[in-house]
Amino acid sequence: MMKILDNRLFNAIEEEAKASSRRRMSHDLRTQAMDEEPDWRDSSQRMLNVMMTDTVIPIHRHTASSETLIVLRGSGDEVTYDETGKETTRVTLRAGSDCMAVQVPRNVYHTFIPHEDGTTIFEAKDRAYDPESTISLCK
Repeated sequence: MMKILDNRLFNAIEEEAKASSRRRMSHDLRTQAMDEEPDWRDSSQRMLNVMMTDTVIPIHRHTASSETLIVLRGSGDEVTYDETGKETTRVTLRAGSDCMAVQVPRNVYHTFIPHEDGTTIFEAKDRAYDPESTISLCK
C-alpha cells in the first residue's frame, strides 16, 4: 500500500516531537518498515524528521555515507564545519523555495538548525543509521 506523505502525517509526527525531550521525532520510511516479508532487508536510510525550533542536533559526520536533506515544510540552516569546529558553510533551506535541499558529502561535519516549529525534512543515506559510523564533533 502506498504511504502518503502529507501534512496530516507531518502534523501527527510534530505532536510526537512536541512531547519528546529531544524536541524532534523521526519517522522511518524504509521498505522494511512497511513490508511484511521478514526476509526483506532495506539497507538504506530514508526518514522524515520533524523538529521544533529548540531542537539541538549535535554536530556530526557520517563516515560511511553522504546525506541528502530536503526541507518539505518550514525552514532551517544546514551548517558545515571543519575538523576544529569552525563553521565553513551555512545554507538556508526553505520548503518550496529555490533552495530547499543539500547533499552533504561523506565525512563532512554538519548540523541542521530549524527556524520554525514543525520544520519537516526528508533525510536519505546510503546505509541505515550506524552509531559506529556517525561521529560527533565535541566543541
